[in-house]
Amino acid sequence: MAAPLICKAFRMSEDPGKNMSPAAAREERLAAKLRENLRRRKVQARAMGDSDGTQPLPNPLSES
Repeated sequence: MAAPLICKAFRMSEDPGKNMSPAAAREERLAAKLRENLRRRKVQARAMGDSDGTQPLPNPLSES
């Protein structure tokens, strides 16, 4: 009978990063920061709702 396979999912900051070159480690850190920033900006955009500037501005001249 074959032995069961055991897999472990690593976070980006765990063991695989120890064997990286400094340039690759830097790229990974930058990518993680970009993902974090994107998530934060998405949450911020959702909180703002429809006030993201896609609605047309009212024309004050046409209301007179």
